[in-house]
Amino acid sequence: MEKQWFTISVYSENNVGLLNRISGIFLKRHINIEGLNVSKSEIDDVSKFTIVVHTTEKWVHNIVGQIEKQIEVIKAFYHTDDETIYQESALFKIASSLLFDERQIQNIIKESNSQIVTVSRDFFVLAKSGRRSEINEMHDLLKPYGIMQFVRSGRISVSKEEMKISAMLEDFQE
Repeated sequence: MEKQWFTISVYSENNVGLLNRISGIFLKRHINIEGLNVSKSEIDDVSKFTIVVHTTEKWVHNIVGQIEKQIEVIKAFYHTDDETIYQESALFKIASSLLFDERQIQNIIKESNSQIVTVSRDFFVLAKSGRRSEINEMHDLLKPYGIMQFVRSGRISVSKEEMKISAMLEDFQE
């Protein structure tokens, strides 16, 4: 089987230690977590873990099964990139002098649809949202000019198809 990118969505109660147990499932299988985001979900008092992995469908299916065995987990799903709408965000800290002295920096900002978040005497900060490849491309363009700091968020994602988690919870509560 061929490796591909998968987004795993885990709906759970918000309990201490669950993230550690979930990451242990990946560790046992020697599968690296490429991206991780945890936030509240569309359901009150339910958290959503969004986990990005590069593996085979067989492995991701097994992992989701193991995740669902955790007591606090309500339901877990996995999707390919084609089945989701997703984005990441990044911040780039660059020396302020470049903003005015290097015309190419202004072109990169304009062409990448990034935003200047703040400007100070010593540095300015750019924000870029988009697909990982778009952020990587911007990083590659800015690198020759010197990036003082760089940070990227985990993936945020929604499925194209309806995820019937809300209906499942309503049935469970009745």
